Amino acid sequence: MDPFSFPPLAALLDAAYGVLVGLADFFEPFAGASAAALAVVVVTLLVRALLIPVGISQAKAEQTRARLAPRLRDIQKRHKKNPERLQREIMQLYQDENTSPFAGFLPVLLQAPIVGILYTLFLRTEIAGHPNELLSHDLFGAPLGTGLVHMLAVGPFSPPTLAVFALLVAIMVVVAEITRRVFRPTPADDAPLSSPGMLRMVSALHHLTAVFALFVPLAAALYLTITVVWTLVQRVVLRRRYPLPV
Repeated sequence: MDPFSFPPLAALLDAAYGVLVGLADFFEPFAGASAAALAVVVVTLLVRALLIPVGISQAKAEQTRARLAPRLRDIQKRHKKNPERLQREIMQLYQDENTSPFAGFLPVLLQAPIVGILYTLFLRTEIAGHPNELLSHDLFGAPLGTGLVHMLAVGPFSPPTLAVFALLVAIMVVVAEITRRVFRPTPADDAPLSSPGMLRMVSALHHLTAVFALFVPLAAALYLTITVVWTLVQRVVLRRRYPLPV
């Protein structure tokens, strides 16, 4: 079943298409075939700017979790043989502090629909019954509607597409590695999530976006690249504003 056959989602997709086409038409006199790519960049920056308050909430939540970590470890020690009591005590701690163990996950949830819309916009040959003009745009010769895995598996092979994807994925990998090193969690010997295997898995998650980008159209990969760079810069700035307890 196509979710965008549902009228409200179809209207949302058509509205997003109208915004991107309008921006692409505005940029076309000086951006040429890359006008739609520039439109994606502008939309990404606008979305990230609108999410700055959410990023601040995320930084505060991270600071709170770090402050509560010693108390959580103490609760885990005292009630490790009683899972039900352990769960109640942990939830009571978060309630007393007016926070949640899931605080800070909102930015990820908010961006999922945006990536989904970009993915759909650059896959369909028609939007709301009219030809999809966005598919005629490219970035340095790489069509915005082409995904790397799809190109390699189905063809036709395009050197510009391979080169542009290689650049974007390289940027994401570098940013992920910087993020992993700068924001590495401090392990605690008695914490249940501090085993070497768990820490390796958490580190690997930083590179998940780069892997995901291999399967989406170039326009969505461009959005993801700008997003991870913005996120790293924002986290560095906010970490200075909301430092973790020493």
